[in-house]
Amino acid sequence: MPTLSSRQRRFLNRCCHASFLVFVLTTVSSSFAQRPLEEVLKDKTVLQGLADIEASRMLAANQLVQIGGIVSPSGQEHERAHAVANLMREVGLADIMVTRSPNVIGRIPGQSGQAIVFVSTLDDLATVAEHQRRASNPPVIEGNRVVGPGTNTSLTTIALLSAARSLVKHNLSPQHDIVFAAVAQEETGLTGMRDLYDSYRDRAIAFVDVLGEGGSISYGALGIHWWRVNALGPPGHTLRGGLPNVNQGIARAVDRILQISEPRMYEDRRTHLNVAILDSGAVFNHKPQSGWFSLDLRSLDQEHLESMESQTRIILAEVTRELGIRFEMEPVSLTPSGQIPGALQSSLVQNSLAISSFLGSNPHLSNAGSANLNVAIANGTLAIGISSERGGRRGFVDEWADLDVLLRTAKNVFLTAVIQADACLPQHVSAGSMTGSKRR
Repeated sequence: MPTLSSRQRRFLNRCCHASFLVFVLTTVSSSFAQRPLEEVLKDKTVLQGLADIEASRMLAANQLVQIGGIVSPSGQEHERAHAVANLMREVGLADIMVTRSPNVIGRIPGQSGQAIVFVSTLDDLATVAEHQRRASNPPVIEGNRVVGPGTNTSLTTIALLSAARSLVKHNLSPQHDIVFAAVAQEETGLTGMRDLYDSYRDRAIAFVDVLGEGGSISYGALGIHWWRVNALGPPGHTLRGGLPNVNQGIARAVDRILQISEPRMYEDRRTHLNVAILDSGAVFNHKPQSGWFSLDLRSLDQEHLESMESQTRIILAEVTRELGIRFEMEPVSLTPSGQIPGALQSSLVQNSLAISSFLGSNPHLSNAGSANLNVAIANGTLAIGISSERGGRRGFVDEWADLDVLLRTAKNVFLTAVIQADACLPQHVSAGSMTGSKRR
């Protein structure tokens, strides 16, 4: 078994001691005694499981070529979903299903009736899908990279599968179900995550939103509400147009909205408001009949989001009375906010810190996540997001994914599953080697 550095031992002792105390005190932990990371890393089968993940590099790379090459914009994920389901069957997960969302779900059964749920994103940006359609070839493996549109986001799904394969291979016997879910429409309203949460809300001890290897760990949710504000008024030629004018209404409304006071009053709560897009008209000599502007609202507190939205509606109603221009607020994406009391001290967060550090990251903690984890946190269920850069050039034709990051992400999921699911691994495998003392 490899020798840990003195720095690693001190870090693990500190984190594992804190994890044990928090485990005893917090209500969001499981009712079973978890093994601390330092003890888990003495387990010969755990070491072999990590080594197996490292040895699966080319298998993972080829699976990323396959899954990343499937065109999968939000709302059109079915082909990729069924391909991921087939890979889950090859891994040996139980109860595999593709839901209507479509989400892809498989699990390693436990004994308690509760579950730890790992989540990856199934869909891509619309720009990625366009690059995929124009590409003459599928993604390619170039050294330590898989290059091609669709590979960056799909890295996390392949990492989940790599971790699951190693867990299944070594006959994991968890107290809690270990659920692996690739969810749809993350980019357009968290639709898949909302459906997944509805299915597991009564038995999930926690959700882990897998966005990378763990360079950043989020344990709270920053609310982000995007609105499209549509404006309607009478059209007309310049010579006969006169007033009211849609652009006059948009300008008056935007000026007043930007004076809403919450962003200045609650900057410490990450409360922000922005109008970034204004659009109307097509020619110089005609008054437009319609136009619109964007509204980006953010806060750690739902009450501030609701207050800014309420004030916006009041402003729009005032401008309508003054000018006769009608407005409609159309939701584009509503990512909920929330904070779980005691989350930072929970065993989930403290163990995640220890795992990410052991795998070579210097993790940054944040209470302002903005992804699938927000759905669980906003509804009162403990969740974290583990994230990092996954490669580069996401959204461009030369997008790429980093295989080292993929493998470290898989190892993070593997270790998190072993600890948080209170897993026992049979002691029948001799200690495997793990290359390197830090980056793995």
